[in-house]
Amino acid sequence: MAWASSGAMWLTGRRDGPPSAAPASVVRALIAAADDLAQQTARWGRTVTVDGPALLGERAALTGMGRNGDTSVGGSASFVQASDGWIVVNLARPEDVQSLPALVGQSLSADDWPAIAAGIARLRSAELVDTATLLGIPTAVPSSHPQPVESPGRELHRGGSRRVFRRPLVVDLTSLWAGPLAGGLLAEAGARVVKVEGAGRPDGARRGTPEFFDLLNHAKECVEIDFANADDQAFLRRMLAAADLVLEGSRPRVMDRLGIDPCALADTGVSWLSITAHGRTGTAGMRIGFGDDTAVAGGLWLPGDPPGFVADAVADPIAGLASAALGARLLASPQAAVVEVPLARAAAWAGSCAASDPAEARMHNDGDRWFVELGAERVAVQAPRHRPLPGAAEPAGSHNTLLREEFAAHPGTASAAGSL
Repeated sequence: MAWASSGAMWLTGRRDGPPSAAPASVVRALIAAADDLAQQTARWGRTVTVDGPALLGERAALTGMGRNGDTSVGGSASFVQASDGWIVVNLARPEDVQSLPALVGQSLSADDWPAIAAGIARLRSAELVDTATLLGIPTAVPSSHPQPVESPGRELHRGGSRRVFRRPLVVDLTSLWAGPLAGGLLAEAGARVVKVEGAGRPDGARRGTPEFFDLLNHAKECVEIDFANADDQAFLRRMLAAADLVLEGSRPRVMDRLGIDPCALADTGVSWLSITAHGRTGTAGMRIGFGDDTAVAGGLWLPGDPPGFVADAVADPIAGLASAALGARLLASPQAAVVEVPLARAAAWAGSCAASDPAEARMHNDGDRWFVELGAERVAVQAPRHRPLPGAAEPAGSHNTLLREEFAAHPGTASAAGSL
């Protein structure tokens, strides 16, 4: 019933067929994360209550997108046949399309999809993923994750002691969906959230549906950083040193180039929450991924020939809500830590909650509406919906002057608000 009312079921299934009743029990993970968020935010700020399953359909509700079968709801990811099975290729950016000839090792036009698909069909999936990792193309092999994943995140480093503040400072270095969702929910709890964007390279979500960007970022202060400028790098380090929590979504090499060590910061009492595609360590730390391909890597996909996607970039809202709950827990803790929430792991965790789905469910269409039979009851499959839109997000860099003045005058200050 929660799956049918969430909007996610509406988005799952073939374009010309009924919504899919599987994986209905994935909503258990969203309900659990929302409950955890409410409990943890109550420890230091305002209690945040959200309808966890409904977060799965928020972007689609604001864009009018619908279920798309073996192509993602957003249209950029597709299941493609390799020589040994299906893989997902996610062409979310122009550079991903331009790299396709190199992916198949042939001199082809990047726009000649039939020839590209034929080249993919001649290669093994593991080889394609290895090459895509080097090229920075988001790809994934469907995984079933037979071993239960007990939590969406894991602790990488235990840091030093810290004070718990009524209005903690959260520095949000993330972009797109999962990280900004986490930061937005923490802002709703009363945290002061500063959104950091690259000068000339703002969050790519600003180019998308404005209402969706506003929904995730309306309560944040916004600053731009020229990451190649030494003065701006020093300003960023001062701001990170003053933070209670850092939200970050880049591959580890990005912070390495800036000389920023999350573990060293944690030792000083600054918690660090990393929301990446596949994790921070080893080859996984080199991989790029978005919500659709990482969900498939984590086991959230519909079996078939071809397979299908579950909801809209489903790993993003799962990881975003789980990260908000973990971030709230870190802000309530007297000890800092470095924690990661890879999107693929978050999807696998949610999939672990979905192992008991029935093989099929009876569906009925009544004009423009679908209904699913639950015993003697018929439940309507609801369209996606979104939370109220409280206001517009600030333009990129709108708080540049004020924040530079503040952190130049108070370098290393933990928080401007009183401690609990």
